[in-house]
Parts: sequence; C-alpha cells; structure tokens
Amino acid sequence: MSVYLISYAASFLFARARHYWLSGLILMLAALFLYWYDYRRTENIIHLRGLFSLFWVGGEGIACLKLSELSSDWNIVTWLCFLVAFLGFWVTFEFLARLQGESGGQRSSWFSFKGYERPLFLSMFFITFLSLAAFVIEAAVLGFIPFFIKGVPHAYSTFHITGIHYFTVSCVLVPALSVLYFSIEQGRNGFRLILAVLMNLIACAIPVLCVSRFQLILAVGLAVLTYIAMEHRLKITYAIGLVIGMIPIYVVLTIARGHDVSYLNGIFQMKNSQMPIFVTQPYMYIANNYDNFNCLVEWLPSHTFGLRMLFPLWALTGLKFLVPALVDFPIYVTKEELTTVTLFYDSFYDFSIVGVLLFSCILGAAAFFLIRMAKRVRNPIGYLFYAQFAIYMILSFFTTWFSNPATWFYFGITGILYIFCSWKNDGRHG
Repeated sequence: MSVYLISYAASFLFARARHYWLSGLILMLAALFLYWYDYRRTENIIHLRGLFSLFWVGGEGIACLKLSELSSDWNIVTWLCFLVAFLGFWVTFEFLARLQGESGGQRSSWFSFKGYERPLFLSMFFITFLSLAAFVIEAAVLGFIPFFIKGVPHAYSTFHITGIHYFTVSCVLVPALSVLYFSIEQGRNGFRLILAVLMNLIACAIPVLCVSRFQLILAVGLAVLTYIAMEHRLKITYAIGLVIGMIPIYVVLTIARGHDVSYLNGIFQMKNSQMPIFVTQPYMYIANNYDNFNCLVEWLPSHTFGLRMLFPLWALTGLKFLVPALVDFPIYVTKEELTTVTLFYDSFYDFSIVGVLLFSCILGAAAFFLIRMAKRVRNPIGYLFYAQFAIYMILSFFTTWFSNPATWFYFGITGILYIFCSWKNDGRHG
C-alpha cells in the first residue's frame, strides 16, 4: 500500500508539472507491482483484488499519458476520487482477510462435479434457444440485422427491443457454460459434443450479427475466466491462439460498423496524427473513460442521491416508462460519440466522493467473499459467478457495470442456473 501511495503522489506531481509520460509510467508500474503482490501470495492469476489493481490503476496510468487532444488536466477532486476508489477496495479486502485469518486467495480443494454434465448441457441448450429466439424476434420486428447494414456506424445501437434484448445478449453465457460442461464431460458423448459445438457457434454468431464487439469479447472473456477459475491455469498456446483468432473477427466487426480509420481518427483527435489505429483505438477506449469522469466532476450541477445506481431497478421493473424523470439525467463526456465511462461514474453522480468510497468498499467486500466462496464451491456454476465479477474488475475502466441492467440480468440467469443444476444433479458426491 505504501508503494501505491508514493507512486500516486509522484504521478500527481508529474502530471501537475506536465510530465505526462512519467505520470502515466509510474502508475502503470505500480499497477504491475500490486497485481504481482496478490499473485505472489496466492498463485491465483485471476485474484479479484489483483485484477482490479492491475486494470484500474493501470488504466489510470494509460489515461495520464494524455495522448489525445480530448484529454485535459484533471480536477483535484478527480484525482481524489480515483485514489479513494482504489483505497476503499484494497483496504476493505485486506481488513476482511485479516479478520478471517486468511488471505482469501488459496486454491480450492479438489471436488468431483460428476453428475453435473446433464444439467449443464440442458442449461446451455436453454440459454441458446432463448437467445436465438429473442434475436429472431428482434430481427423480424425491426426488419434488419445490423451486420448486413452498410455505411451506418450506429445501426447496432438501434437493434434493440425493450425487454427482449436482454434475452438476446444472454448468449454470452453459453461459451462459459460449455467450458464447465467439457471440463466434466471431457467429450465422452459424441452427440452432445456436436450439439455443444453448434450451440457455441450460435452463441458467438449472435454478437457478430449484432455487430457487437463488446458482447463477443464478453462471451470469450467469460469463457476464459471460467476455465482459469476451474483449472487454476491457462496454457500460453491457448491464449495466443485465442488472441490470433479474435483479431480478424474484431476487424471485420469494426468495418461492419462503418468505423474506418479516418472516422476513428476524427473521433479520437490524437495529438500524433500518425499514430497507428491499432494503438489509438485501445488507448482511447481506456483513457477517455477517465477523462469522461473528470467531465462529470467539473460539470455536474447536482447529485442524484441513488437514482443513477438504481437504474437497473427502474429498467427491469418498467418504472422508467411510467416515471421518465427517474432516468432523465444527462451524461457528461468529452465527446458525444465517446460515451463509455468508468466503474465509479454513477457512484459519484449519486453521492460525490463519498459515494465512490462506499461503493469501492462494497466491491472490496464482495471480491473477498467471492474468492472465499470459490475455495469451497460445490456447484460448477459458482465459477461462472466468479468469472462475471472478474471480468467486471478487468473492465473496471470501461463502464458502470453494477448500474447496468444487463449485469444484473446475467447474475439473475446465473442464479437460476445454479438452482437448476443443484436440483437436477443426479450424481453428487465428494
């Protein structure tokens, strides 16, 4: 913790002196150290606090590089919010670990999941069928499929029917479920193997047809994290093959969305106009979110006292249609097209820096108890819960996960599958 505090103070001072490269570099190095600290003690490459440290602090370091004309020097309140966001999470986790007399990160003891093959297969089938049916309904009602609409950069955002789209995007859970299934079944049933492969193809095809790079990345990311959570490792050859396979699909989806190089360069406004697009795009998708938070800090006229973070309640119950004022709040961003924000955007919107601190403490506590649960898991769906939280920590720089209705929809479906698999398991033994 002392390393982080010293690094953060140095980064702040370098930023104030306009030495942006030094400001960013020192935070990125601190992020690597913090991740290594948790990994060294636990040998868990997806330790939740380690992931949050790496990606939240590392993302902040990238943002401090100020490579875009859209970037500006952050308000002192912004710096304090980013500081307490990390401290609240880290200190809460550490306090609970010491209170419980454990680090919260040891590997789980071996447990046989024999008997869960059939309920996992049925879960995959149910989600795939539900998602495909919802996609067909949306395509039929709206009269188009985004992948086949050319020259319209935002066609994907209009492919949405209220209520139905939650089921369409539930396909992202299928690859992770298949990882659990194949880890137990190991391909002994040829017919189920063929059907499982077909279901995964459908689950990955839906984000492609929706031209949703994010949903495709979420589907693949959940599968990878579920595998690591269950097997405690990831072969480097698998990782390299996955990255190589994802690159052409990502490029195709970028083109299908009408986002060519000139369009993206015009949006991102990089200080170096010769910056390669494969560097510019990931940089902006990380860095601009922190700048958007700074816009919120400087421009927000008044706080909403819980209304923003309760958006999932208003959306999933339909109250947002009955009382539109519940969700009628503007978003403050550097540019209209760049609307992604950080994990803590809505907590500041609601309760200022106090909200950021309280929310980070809650996340730290949740992370500790999830790691503790993963050591004692007796239902393989428990690993899917862990994987979902892990990817939200990895993408903490990207969006307000826990005030997003889709996040709670995924958690809700996962909970239903947990109960279903426990009920249908016909071969439980330790």
